[in-house]
Amino acid sequence: MPNYLASSSPRPLHRLTLELFVVIALKIALLMLIWWLLFAPQAKPDTRPAAIARRLAPAAPTPPAGHP
Repeated sequence: MPNYLASSSPRPLHRLTLELFVVIALKIALLMLIWWLLFAPQAKPDTRPAAIARRLAPAAPTPPAGHP
């Protein structure tokens, strides 16, 4: 049996698995932080019935400009 195979143990695979999970967790945390910074602070629309009625109401007629 070659010397490099005899000295290998399952530890490097365990370390690689741990590093992979850490990298994935950090990427998820970074994406969540980016989402929170860009999308979470957006103002929510006013959904009260009065606000909706005001938005859906017809516009007030404006007098024609330039006619005496």
